[in-house]
Amino acid sequence: MRATLAAVILGVGLLLAAVPVAAHHAFAAEFDSTKPVTLKGTVTQLEWTNPHIWIHMDVKGLNGVPVGWRVEGGPPNALYRQGWKKGSITVGQELTVNGYLARNGSPTANASTIKLPDGTVFGAASSSPQKAQGEPNRY
Repeated sequence: MRATLAAVILGVGLLLAAVPVAAHHAFAAEFDSTKPVTLKGTVTQLEWTNPHIWIHMDVKGLNGVPVGWRVEGGPPNALYRQGWKKGSITVGQELTVNGYLARNGSPTANASTIKLPDGTVFGAASSSPQKAQGEPNRY
């Protein structure tokens, strides 16, 4: 009886320990490192939350109609260590984001760099395996 109870407690403990790991994702699970993208648009919303920040922005589509994009950045703490402040990006600001497209075809990207209107370029502390290279898709 005691051994069974110990086994059940151990099993539950292992399951609970695995939940945070399952909640986080690998870059390759959601984004495609063979599809770099450059997005130029206006910030509509910011989410400074763990485990990643999200920048929502309107980007003019190929037909001229704005498309709402979601851009994933790194964890807030990693961004602070790179010199970011909460006010570094504001709603209404124009940004240029280099990153990688989502695998599912949605208007979602993982940022590798973010360029502000004054020319300042921030690393995005993202989970991308490399910096955006080559001639990216442009939206």
